[in-house]
Amino acid sequence: MALTGELKDIRQLRRKLSSYTEPILRRSLFELFITVVLFCFFWILSYQFFSISSFLMFVFSLPAGVFLTRLFIIQHDCGHGSFFKNKKMNDYVGRVIGVVTLTPYYVWKKNHAVHHATSGNLDKRGVGDVNTLTTTEYWMLNFSGRLAYKIYRNPFIMFGIGPAYMFLIRHRIPYGFRQGTVKYWFSAISFNLVICLLLILLISKMGFTPFLLVHALVILIAASIGLWLFYVQHQFENVFWKRQENWEFDRAAIYGSSYYTLPPLLMWLTGNIGIHHVHHLNSRIPFYRLSEVLDNHQELTNINRITLKESVKCLKYRLFCEKSEKLINYDEVNL
Repeated sequence: MALTGELKDIRQLRRKLSSYTEPILRRSLFELFITVVLFCFFWILSYQFFSISSFLMFVFSLPAGVFLTRLFIIQHDCGHGSFFKNKKMNDYVGRVIGVVTLTPYYVWKKNHAVHHATSGNLDKRGVGDVNTLTTTEYWMLNFSGRLAYKIYRNPFIMFGIGPAYMFLIRHRIPYGFRQGTVKYWFSAISFNLVICLLLILLISKMGFTPFLLVHALVILIAASIGLWLFYVQHQFENVFWKRQENWEFDRAAIYGSSYYTLPPLLMWLTGNIGIHHVHHLNSRIPFYRLSEVLDNHQELTNINRITLKESVKCLKYRLFCEKSEKLINYDEVNL
């Protein structure tokens, strides 16, 4: 079935994908167990080598950060209600993981739902996405505005300072609070209190400097990996962006998200999140069943396909040109 046809074909495909939304309990428990165990294993090794070798501490912090990213992906699936059949189980596991990832589960869940509902809509940007201006909007800015945008989109800022700001500061505040309720605020504030109590307990047992340096490093590694994955998923040349009057959920879902074809080990480590176009088309599919979808629907393997080598090119795309309907770099603005 060619996805270049009518919108009804994509809708038909989305209905077919509903057969993959059934979570497999033993598989979910295994994925959760192995991820927690390996995260704890490498985190403990990193802590143990803190006073022995900074290099080895960093070496073990890398896989710890990778498995923390994987924990976040499980939390992400819980937020979509796709990891377990039971809603309460999804929410419970998601909240507990959120304490480790420093991500307030309820607040993030709401904002991420907005991201899925508005992805690819030029008139509804700003919640749960990477700030992307159109060429017209960019030229309407004054010098300081353009400079601020360029600083924001600089890779060293976005993948260096950006993750630290997001997970250590931004997540402490219920962003999007203007649309929030008392429950929204209470969730964020109570979450921060739990984090503070846990930090006090761990620091009292392990020492301030060792814990802070080890866990902060692991958090920043995980955050940088996560932000990179999200960036490649939605910041590629032919990404789908339309104004409200021409925007359609199904087309935005499948053409506004990439298929990041990582090597098998990296695909497993990142919870198949690279199969993002399928995830956006049906977010109720557990991450461990996304590859199953590709196996049975080969037509999906050639849509927005980006290899690990090709993904580096995504860094040059900074602005969306509505005329050519693609992301471009600054040098192409005047062409």
